[in-house]
Amino acid sequence: MHIQVGFELVYELPQPTPMILALSIHYSRASDLIRPDHLITYPSVPVSAYRDSFGNWCTRLIAPQGRLTLTADALVRDSGEPEPVMPQAWQHEVANLPEEALMFLLGSRYCETDRLTDIAWNLFGHTPPGWPRVQAICDFVQGHIRFGYEHADSRKSALEVYNDGVGVCRDYAHLAITFCRCMNIPARYCTGYLGDIGMPPPYATMDFSGWFEAYLAGTWYTFDARNNQPRIGRILMARGRDAADVAISTAFGANTLQSFRVWTDEVSPAGAAG
Repeated sequence: MHIQVGFELVYELPQPTPMILALSIHYSRASDLIRPDHLITYPSVPVSAYRDSFGNWCTRLIAPQGRLTLTADALVRDSGEPEPVMPQAWQHEVANLPEEALMFLLGSRYCETDRLTDIAWNLFGHTPPGWPRVQAICDFVQGHIRFGYEHADSRKSALEVYNDGVGVCRDYAHLAITFCRCMNIPARYCTGYLGDIGMPPPYATMDFSGWFEAYLAGTWYTFDARNNQPRIGRILMARGRDAADVAISTAFGANTLQSFRVWTDEVSPAGAAG
């Protein structure tokens, strides 16, 4: 299967402004890139790239005063298979976790484990550890939160999402991640492309998506509390402790996002070649 993905972001800036972008497809999908997602800027400005502490590809630039358009368009090879479901995947004892997983047990900017631990154990302490426990968390979060773009708020934490019961995909992920960590399951935030391949219409306006990965049986597995079912064609961009680590753009000065467009579509090999 071939999937065409990309974005167009248009910013208005009152003065030259440094920016950091986390918009590149994750290096783990590098061998799947038929056409790379090279960043194009209008007007043209110098850019440089680096790896952050989580291994994500990031881009630095200085946005000029006025309008700046950022765009990329990639073609990605995908298996076309739904994500795996592994109900026998076990939960590690904390003492046996690898060191690199330990940071994903701790509280973070949007995931206040200290304030949700008692709630988590009351809700999930009776569930079987491992995959069934993570699935129970996803089931609860999906049923507890009412989705709506009008509820998007970049300041909202997991506790606020739990209390409010409304949010967007990042809020579902933050609450599920926090519950997992409270139950001693390492969990990390993911962002990327998720289209509607294999799903029935109607289709919502495309956006970047947020989900999470939980560490079970020596492997990081994908979970999605918002959609709560295996999906086809999910394409990772970045991972971190929570959304603060993987913001698609960070501007060090005043800016206004004037327009925002994302696409992810299955295309035929013949159409892709054209």
